[in-house]
Amino acid sequence: MYPLVHSAQITIGKTSPRFPFLENPNSQCQSLCFYQFQIQSSRKRPIARASVADQNRQTMAAVAGVYRRSLPSPPSIEFASSEGKQLFSEALLEGNMEGFFKLVSYYQTQSEPAYCGLATLAVVLNALAIDPGRKWKGPWRWFDETMLDCCEPLEKVKVSGISFGKVACLAHCNGAEVQALRANESTIENFRKYVISCTSSENCHMIVSYHRKYLKQTGTGHFSPIGGYHVGKDMVLILDVARFKYPPHWVPLTILWDAMNTVVEDTGLHRGFMLLSRLQRAPSMLYTLSCRHQGWDNTAKYLCKTIPQLLSSEEINNILDLLSVIFTPAPANLSVFINWVAEVRKQDGSKVVSEEERGRIAIKEEVLKQVRETELFKHITRWILSGSSSIHKAILDGRDSLDKIASEVCCQGAQVLCGKVSSCNATCCETAELKSSNIDDVESVTIISGKVIVKNSECGVEMLVPCCQRKAGCSCEYGSNTSNREHPSVVDALTVLILALPPDTWSNLKDARLRDNFCGIVSTNNLPDLLQQEILHLRKQLHFLVADVCASWT
Repeated sequence: MYPLVHSAQITIGKTSPRFPFLENPNSQCQSLCFYQFQIQSSRKRPIARASVADQNRQTMAAVAGVYRRSLPSPPSIEFASSEGKQLFSEALLEGNMEGFFKLVSYYQTQSEPAYCGLATLAVVLNALAIDPGRKWKGPWRWFDETMLDCCEPLEKVKVSGISFGKVACLAHCNGAEVQALRANESTIENFRKYVISCTSSENCHMIVSYHRKYLKQTGTGHFSPIGGYHVGKDMVLILDVARFKYPPHWVPLTILWDAMNTVVEDTGLHRGFMLLSRLQRAPSMLYTLSCRHQGWDNTAKYLCKTIPQLLSSEEINNILDLLSVIFTPAPANLSVFINWVAEVRKQDGSKVVSEEERGRIAIKEEVLKQVRETELFKHITRWILSGSSSIHKAILDGRDSLDKIASEVCCQGAQVLCGKVSSCNATCCETAELKSSNIDDVESVTIISGKVIVKNSECGVEMLVPCCQRKAGCSCEYGSNTSNREHPSVVDALTVLILALPPDTWSNLKDARLRDNFCGIVSTNNLPDLLQQEILHLRKQLHFLVADVCASWT
């Protein structure tokens, strides 16, 4: 993912890219060891037999591993057992297995020991028939664990798993309507009502985060979807995504609640459950927040905790003063907390923009246009150009260069599209204005073509850039672009970031008239529909990210 002032977030369609990972080299070593053992075993010498026996024990010890676990019963009842089947039949008649069939159609086993959160989310997103907007393999668009990397690097998830808030944020970013509740924010009675509501519907699914020890299972924290509910027995069906360990099983709802009502040691926050349904509009259209860089949590703290404190302690007389208070002490990595989304495709020589591509670009360009028409954008532009800005060198200077953005994005796009993870070099980038495939459409699309060397192989990629027309006399662009069409700039990003802050951020302003005036400027009620949707999406994304780290701020 690439930050706005350095580059753009790359997307094949509408979401952030997946990265393939190298196979475990240990497996090759084990195969080589076994091959040597086979050669040695063919030698008919007594001394070799003893050596082979020793090697055999060593080889068996290395590859023995663990084949599943016995499901502790009670408290669990295996889904495939006779009792489990009976519970299923009765729950089906009660109408509390409606969501099961969609979930089981896309049920999968987590591909890594720590991927339970990603696998669970992939199952639910596919069950909700949400289009990821980018290819999985071949021509197919499909959610896979490795595509869910916009909120946490896969390398980190593979080692330490993923938090409750990050799973909720991932679901939100990928087109789901999310209601996330930690156990200390709900009650067992409300949890039971939510379970019944979800299991009696095909359009809503529940994900639970719980501690395995309360179910007498090995392991600690775990994610899985809920597949059904039996009223008479008050039991829920857990579709455990760690099928290599435990099969799907029924558990008493009260015990599952106790397993959720536990605190994660690393964060100090409770586990819980979340309800996912299909969002009735597209997810983030142009902007998205990034928590992939080092220190993002400090940036989030600055935005949500430090700014309100500054506003209450400073003498602020006008909007320019207000902007100075907000941006002057801002952390250096403030600029990498928000990204704009660039669409990347392979070069095919056609030089044609499809109607589908044109439609997506048009929406992004309309959002960009609406951002630049806001009063806040004009105030931030005026403040920066006034010379009072001290963040120009630290945040703005030279970081909006479309050439630099294109070089980085084309490199990352080549890695994704060519299926190779390696260092790369963009040998050349060329900007062109291409017409839509509809010959009657006079609108053009800005496309940057790049030749990228990845592992000694050349890969041609194209980056579709959302732009808007430069207004006469406007000098708000801080990059090297001198054309009449401007790509998203740092000023746009700062505008969107301030609009996305919680409304109560400004309640500490001492000057009542200034407070009322500024609250009117940043109110989503005064924004056009597309921009309003974008800001509300980002605000909820910020909420999930902040909730995940707020315990460490106290």
